[in-house]
This record gives sequence, C-alpha cells and structure tokens, in this order.
Amino acid sequence: MALIELKVPDIGDVADAAVIEILVKAGDTVKAEQSLITLESDKASMEVPAAQGGVIKELKIKLGDKVSEGALIALLETADAAPSPSADAPSSASGAAEPESAGVVQAKTQAAELVEPVVSGSPDPAAPAAEAPASRIPPTAALPPAEPPAKDGHVPHASPSVRRFARELGVPLGSVQGSAPKGRITHADVQAFVKAALAKGSGTASASADLTAGGDSLNLLPWPKVDFAKYGPIERQPLSRIKKLSGANLHRNWVRIPHVTNNEEADITELEALRVKLNEEHAKTGPKFTMLAFLIKACAVALRKFPQFNASLDGDDLVLKQYVHIGFAADTPNGLVVPVIRDADTKGLSQLAAETAALALKAREGKLSPADMQGGTFSISSLGGFGGTTFTPIINAPEVAILGVCRAAMKPVWNGESFDPRLIIPLSLSYDHRVIDGASAARFNAFLATLLADFRRALL
Repeated sequence: MALIELKVPDIGDVADAAVIEILVKAGDTVKAEQSLITLESDKASMEVPAAQGGVIKELKIKLGDKVSEGALIALLETADAAPSPSADAPSSASGAAEPESAGVVQAKTQAAELVEPVVSGSPDPAAPAAEAPASRIPPTAALPPAEPPAKDGHVPHASPSVRRFARELGVPLGSVQGSAPKGRITHADVQAFVKAALAKGSGTASASADLTAGGDSLNLLPWPKVDFAKYGPIERQPLSRIKKLSGANLHRNWVRIPHVTNNEEADITELEALRVKLNEEHAKTGPKFTMLAFLIKACAVALRKFPQFNASLDGDDLVLKQYVHIGFAADTPNGLVVPVIRDADTKGLSQLAAETAALALKAREGKLSPADMQGGTFSISSLGGFGGTTFTPIINAPEVAILGVCRAAMKPVWNGESFDPRLIIPLSLSYDHRVIDGASAARFNAFLATLLADFRRALL
C-alpha cells in the first residue's frame, strides 16, 4: 500500500480558481481519471480528475478554497507502491505541477463565452461545426480593483466569477447578503442588490447607471414584476451555467463598446470550386478542407494589412499585437467553447484545416484545456448553417472587431452583358468605433471580400 498526494495539475495560466464542488469524500474508492473536484475561474469551469485509482484517505480542501496548479487536493491510498510524492512532504498552492498522467482538465464552459451558434459559411454539409462567440470573458480584460473587505474585516464568500461580476457593476460585496450555503454570494444575490438599489433611486450600485458625460444616472425604471401565471399556463426553466456566466459579460460588452457593423458581400464561386477540388485530391491523404480554414487564412492576411483590427484598447493606449491568434467556436455536449488557432498568419491551408478539425474533435470529447481557448485577437462568428443575410455579432472584449458570416447563396450578378449565377457569402464586421472608423472598416471588409473572390491574392 502506498499513500500519495493528489494535486491540481496544469490548468493553464489560471490562478486562484475557486473550489465550487467536491465530488468525493474521505473513504471513497476512486478510479483513475475520475473527477475529484470542480474549479471555477473567471474563464472557465473545469473538473480535476484523479491521477490514479485508490481510496481517499483525507481531503485537504473545502468548498470556497482558492487553488492553483500544484495545490494539494487529497491523500490517496493505492494498492501499488509506484514512486510518488510522500504524504509527509510539504505542499502548497505554488507546488510543482503533476505529471501529464494526471489527465486532462476538461473545460466545461467558457464564460464568454458564446451566444451565437456558428457553423462554416460553406454549403458543404460535412464541414465541421464552427461556432463563434458573441462574447467571452477575456483573460487580459482590465477590471476595476478588487472590492475591499466588509466593515467587520470579514472577506465576502464568493467565487471569482461573482467577484468579477460585482466589480463590473460597482457592487461592494461586503454589503451583499449571500443566499447560498455558508453565506456564499451568488450572481443572483448581486443582481438582487442592484435591483434594490435601483428601486431606491441609488445610482451607486450599478456602473452602467453612470455612463453619461456628466456622470448623471440613467434613471432606469426597475425591472417590471409580472405574475405571468395570471394570464395562462407557464413553465419555469433555470438558465444554464453557460448563460449565467456569459450574461454579465455580454451586457458589459454591448453597453461599454460602441458597436458599428459594416456589411459586405464576397463572391466565393471560384473559392468553393477550389475547396471541392482540394477535397477530391486529398480525400485519402489530407485533411478535410472547410470554408472555415479559408476564412481564417483570409482574416489573418487582412489583420496583417490592417493592424488596428488586431489590437486592444488599454486606457488611452492602443495595444497592437504582433501575433495573430484567431478564435472559432465548436458545439459540444457541455455547451459552446472557443478554440484558438495560434499564429494563423504563418500557417498554410492544410495546417489550418488539420488544426481546426483536431480542436473541434478535442472540444467534442471535452478535452480542451484553458490554454486552448486563450489569447485570441480576433473572432469569427458564423450563422451559415441556419440562414440569414446579415447580423451584428457582439465584440469579444478586449478584442476590437469580430467577423460575422451568414449562409452563402446563389445570386444573379451582372457581368456587363448578362447575369451570371454566382455564389455570394455575406460578411458582417462589427468593430469598436473608439478604435476603428467607418472608412477603415469598409476597407477591411472590402479587402477581405477581394481575398475570398480571388484567393491567389492571399499568397502575396
């Protein structure tokens, strides 16, 4: 028999993630890769699996604890004496990471996550689903400072996502009464505090109530209270975790970013013919080429030509990024997640097609790590599989632009002598008007349409 330590494995750059669920107890027999705890950060919720099977002898954490990579979770008694850290060895939240055999931390949600379903803009039904977010919680978003402790010196009991939500709304957590077990403060508690403050006419509870130049309150009326059952049968359904997590982020991005959308059309008749031909030629040896790979490549070229679209606003400074990481989204049983293709501008179509397929598969299997979903500089949101002509995707702060793509359709196009049937795809580019003006957006979208119409230009 051997006693080993179970620690938090590599979870990307996530630090101080809150323990929101403990799935085992002392005396339980667990199998390798069985989930032990659930962690929640402001980026994702994730389960941490056991490195190997055995009997839980002692839990070293409790609900509400904040942990990082290397933090001790429990002591495990195993049947074999495989070399492992001693139970008597000192451990801390900053300890060494577990080896890769600790399993993959499965990211269940990304809070920013996502609101608009996205599929490839290609009419190819075999193309892997690619869905892009209207919003997700960015790892580098600037936030107000953390809230001070309550007057009695007690630190409010709340998860990182709730603390972030409260800071965005300007709510002092020390003044909020928690309704969850042990006084833990939830999103609903923060929302209730804001509603009560608005009902009393106080403008200090909500950051969004102080948006005018002079600092005057918007004087919003309280949310209407309606007894819906009085008018007919109703059914109540709780919001999913992903919607709860993404709601505040969506609201912030829509309120704080002055969105403008430029609409353009691209003729992809020749591009679609090329895509079909490439798939025929590489049916047995290469990756499946989807329209998503072409869109990512074209956007990467356009971002290099127009660097202000590959930037972030930080106070009075514009941060121009020297890398091009493009995020797309994939549908999974646990919700929508946003894998990021890194250095998309340096990769060819074959590599982009292979990586998007691999990340989409990894997402469906629930094996995306937080690192797979971080660092995006631009996003693509597509409704191609569902229809529509144009829409306004919400920008993913701290990015400054997002491309929306609708379903391609055959249209008659005048060639000077007659109408030709052409495959046209609509492009909707939302941009932050504080950073990008209308003329620049029109140039970007027109250039992108030119690349898609004659993809040879992407090689220049």
